[in-house]
Amino acid sequence: MAMTETSTVTSKSMVNIPASIRKKYGIHKGDKLAFVETDHGLTIIRIPPLTEIYGSGVHERHKIIQAIRELEAEHRGEAQE
Repeated sequence: MAMTETSTVTSKSMVNIPASIRKKYGIHKGDKLAFVETDHGLTIIRIPPLTEIYGSGVHERHKIIQAIRELEAEHRGEAQE
């Protein structure tokens, strides 16, 4: 079952990520997050540090985002059938 949590945007445009989400996805202080806009809304992806993805570089991030967009397009097509 999908987890649902809420958070409020502060006056400085900051958002606290709920502890249960941080724990589940291994998000820690200093981690980078990518905000990917899709037709259905916003997807947030933790970008692992290079020490976690040996043999890959920053250029891989764009491939991951493109793959997510392709999967979403495929999902939309299946939903319309």
